[in-house]
Amino acid sequence: METTETITIEREGITASLLVWRRFRRPMPGTVERLYELNPGIAESDAFLPVGAVVLLPIPAVGTSTNEVTPIRLWG
Repeated sequence: METTETITIEREGITASLLVWRRFRRPMPGTVERLYELNPGIAESDAFLPVGAVVLLPIPAVGTSTNEVTPIRLWG
């Protein structure tokens, strides 16, 4: 079961990608696309989410991020 968070847009100039960035503070591949799937009609409105809109934001399960990278050492 997918977890979601309900967010009300309170300011002008908020895009879907900015909303995801402000919530997670890191890239979350696929999250913006899933946000559009969960909120039909948002993509047709404008580049900016309307003030007062209630948006369901998907919360990926722990450990499912495809952005996690294992660091390597170049010098011993």
